[in-house]
Amino acid sequence: MASLVSRGLAQLKSKEMRDYLMSTHFWGPVANWGLPLAAIADLKKDPEIISPKMTVALCFYSMLFMRFALQVKPKNRLLFACHFANECAQLMQLARFINYKYGTPQPMKQYQVPSVNDKSLTNKSTVASARSA
Repeated sequence: MASLVSRGLAQLKSKEMRDYLMSTHFWGPVANWGLPLAAIADLKKDPEIISPKMTVALCFYSMLFMRFALQVKPKNRLLFACHFANECAQLMQLARFINYKYGTPQPMKQYQVPSVNDKSLTNKSTVASARSA
């Protein structure tokens, strides 16, 4: 266990790690995590406030940057993870909006069969029996 910790600390102190921590490959995705975190936090809010146009735009934005994160050399997996999380969160928001706007309405009340003691039923049956006679 101690050797694992010492190796981890040695790697953190290495020039490659310092260069990585001071690059846009690290700080760009870190700053970008605000988008999926905000979308995840908004999952608890009313779907009435969801903007479908903005949600679709963020979906395309994240798809584009997921591809970019894997095409750039070296591959930026932190950026990919950030945009993957954002894509999932935005798709959930879009599904919530569609369900809210176009989903099935509240179920209708079941038709209740009138009881035998219902006066309107007895009046109708009396009229029907009088006509048939």
